[in-house]
Amino acid sequence: MIPLSVGLYYALFAVLSLHGLHRAVLCLRLLRKPRPQEDPITGGGNPTRLPFVTVQLPIYNERYVAARLLEAAAALDWPADRLEIQVLDDSTDDTTEILRTTIDAMPDGSAPCTLVRRPTREGYKAGALRFGLEGGPGVPGARGEFVAIFDADFIPQRDFLRAAMPPLLTDPRVALVQARWDHLNRDHSALTQLQAVFLDAHFGVEHEARQRANHVINFNGTAGVWRTQAIADAGGWSHETLTEDLDLSFRAQICGQRFVYLHDLSVPAELPIEMNAFKRQQYRWAKGSIETARRLLIPLLRSRLRLGTKIEGAAHLLNNVTYVLILIASMLSLPVALEQSEASIEWAGWLDAWLLGVGIAPVIVYLLLGQLRAHHSLGGALLRMPLALALGIGLAFNNTRAVVSAMLHRRSAFERTPKYDALSRSDTWIGKRYVVGHGIAPLIELALAANCLAACIVAARAGNWSFAAFSALFASGYAWVGVASFLPTVSEHLRRRIARWAKRRTPRPSPTSIEEAGSA
Repeated sequence: MIPLSVGLYYALFAVLSLHGLHRAVLCLRLLRKPRPQEDPITGGGNPTRLPFVTVQLPIYNERYVAARLLEAAAALDWPADRLEIQVLDDSTDDTTEILRTTIDAMPDGSAPCTLVRRPTREGYKAGALRFGLEGGPGVPGARGEFVAIFDADFIPQRDFLRAAMPPLLTDPRVALVQARWDHLNRDHSALTQLQAVFLDAHFGVEHEARQRANHVINFNGTAGVWRTQAIADAGGWSHETLTEDLDLSFRAQICGQRFVYLHDLSVPAELPIEMNAFKRQQYRWAKGSIETARRLLIPLLRSRLRLGTKIEGAAHLLNNVTYVLILIASMLSLPVALEQSEASIEWAGWLDAWLLGVGIAPVIVYLLLGQLRAHHSLGGALLRMPLALALGIGLAFNNTRAVVSAMLHRRSAFERTPKYDALSRSDTWIGKRYVVGHGIAPLIELALAANCLAACIVAARAGNWSFAAFSALFASGYAWVGVASFLPTVSEHLRRRIARWAKRRTPRPSPTSIEEAGSA
């Protein structure tokens, strides 16, 4: 008879293999012929014929990167009389003064730039975007027929609008053009390199595959241009979920609107350089996707979209449920290892081979394809695959919390991901504002690491090498995420200790020296 823990463990991984199959399908869809893309708008035409564009910059406490973003937006190559910039500033620190100073320093002839301050931060980013479009007391609404949106850590290139606008101008059914994210600090650390791997696959494989198959594409909250009327037709910005971009994307496409993804148009941005900031971002994205699923899964399935599009959309919205399964499997790893060491289970090796071939191999191919489509070497990407898998597993507890919270319909505040203008290896978060706390989560992650490590040892002693390898991968992922989550606290403690020690070591001036200085 199969032990309960063993049966449940392999049942979980059988379900998880569906995630791998989904990734395989996405990769295969890249074999379809891509859509032809319109040429960028050149400067040779009559600029008065170009549409009016509003650039919205939602900002909240971004003192390190706010000026950089505003300067890039002001440099966009678009006629100044056809462009306006709305700085949607909800900041509560000196970011506001930095923005005012930057606006005052803009050269004559620049597009008009308005610093928009709301009475309250209601609705967070979604509320700011809605307020900018509709206006309020003493604040006019957006004038643009189209709205370009950039988060604080992005730096749009000068020619962004001329490259992004053609699909919107040639096809009135197009509601959004989404650009690919590039990475300013990809090589800052192993953490940023792996984030780049995940994001490159998300854009280069997922977005492109969904576009070629005419499936639902999501706006990524930034580096995109909306048709203003399309936002209103889809019901406008809503803060009912933590992923207002995903929510509006599905509502718009359920209504029949069309999105265009431009892979060759990239906008560089800054990746989180600290583990807790990265975990906060992943928590928000995971919880927001499940909140969107709660809200829109039934309308999606009842819509007039094709059956394949509905199935793909449902898989898209529910993707983060896989973290719950990974976490449960992690907790079962030691009991399963003990059961297998006491009684030989002949079919376990075949199931391990199935998991490797169907559950993990397609994910590796998916990530590698993302690197190739982002024009990075295959050799370096291969070396990063074990770390990428480990990091994805290590996020299981963090993202499971997000999924469960969303399923229980628990509301939470929108917590933005802090950025530090950290573009080189020498840049750090230490001593800067906005550092994210860690709570007790790292202790649980380290406990999971210890559990998986014990399972690895038990399995290795029993000669079950495939199970030992899986358990080692799980252990390394949880250990990395857990230890790295403690680093900000340890680093800040050491910094303060060193500062106090240096202060004690600095000799104080004697009274005689002070009197002599006063006389002089």
